[in-house]
Amino acid sequence: MAGMLRKLIASGVAAKVISEAKKPQNQAKIKKMISDFQNKNKGGTGRTRGY
Repeated sequence: MAGMLRKLIASGVAAKVISEAKKPQNQAKIKKMISDFQNKNKGGTGRTRGY
């Protein structure tokens, strides 16, 4: 019963995310977020050396 409820909630959340992602203003935000994430990760591993 709990597994079925969890799947039902997950599918509802996924449907909401997809419907919000279709809006033009949210598409611009998503593209900017992906671009920022890619630019942040271009600088190497992101680890600092502890000397």
